[in-house]
Amino acid sequence: MRFFTAAAFVLLSAAPALAASGDWRADARREDVRRLERLDEAWDEALSEARLRGHGRDLRALGPVVDPTVSLSRPQPTPGTYRCRTIKLGSQNGTLAYVAYGWFRCRVALTPGGDLRLEKLTGSQRQAGALYPDRARRLVFLGGVAWGDGEGRAAYGRDRERDQVGVFERVGANHYRLALPWPRQESKLDILELRR
Repeated sequence: MRFFTAAAFVLLSAAPALAASGDWRADARREDVRRLERLDEAWDEALSEARLRGHGRDLRALGPVVDPTVSLSRPQPTPGTYRCRTIKLGSQNGTLAYVAYGWFRCRVALTPGGDLRLEKLTGSQRQAGALYPDRARRLVFLGGVAWGDGEGRAAYGRDRERDQVGVFERVGANHYRLALPWPRQESKLDILELRR
């Protein structure tokens, strides 16, 4: 058992990680702070475009996951494994205005320093990053995305094209969303939905 604990600690400490217990604004690039400041605009444009292109029924079926007014208390997820999927809303380049992918596997881990880390473990686009305390009903995510199977874990600050910033909220019992405004590719708003 000690071997596995030590191995897990080595893996966590080997990956460059930001200290989530600090102020996310101190670690974020200015352009990413601005992206997060425009979160409401991303929600409005993405939902309007998806509805305009005939996806109103799809959005209603998703319930609180795509309702920006739903943000429950206690947003900190319990460490462990979750089912997760990506939902893309709106289009930056004329592509589809709504895509909901199938379920994959995510993990929330508590680092030795007491910080929360979120990682999408499977799929072709895999986010990984820190969850920072922010407001009573939300956390802020600073992370990166790895593409394809051959890449290792992504990290914030390595590559601007892969950096991600978002808001993590609880939308139900053991039900969470990570809203990523203005991602670098495809959509206007990406949502990572997590369920236990």
